[in-house]
Parts: sequence; structure tokens; C-alpha cells
Amino acid sequence: MTKKESNKYSKLLMKGAFVCVALATVGYFGYDLWLASTQWLLVSAVMAMFGVYLRLG
Repeated sequence: MTKKESNKYSKLLMKGAFVCVALATVGYFGYDLWLASTQWLLVSAVMAMFGVYLRLG
């Protein structure tokens, strides 16, 4: 994987992490979408870690 592709996937993963945080916020207010709020936060953390890993790698 080239550095350019790595940066592209890193940005995509970070945007996905922000979407997961938004879904966790919606779930906090009482409307869970497919997963509970804590599960969305876990997915967000994993996506963010892989995004940082790809950015540094």
C-alpha cells in the first residue's frame, strides 16, 4: 500500500469514527440504531486507532 492510499484510508476511517460518535450521541438520547451507544463508541475507538496506525505507517 502506498503512502497516498494509506492517507486516503486513514481519512476514511477517521470520518467513520466521527459518524460512530454521532450515532452514539443519538443513542444516548434514547433512540438506538442497530447498536447500543457504548458499542458505537467501541467501534469508533477501533476505527480511530486503525486510522492513526495507517497515518503513521
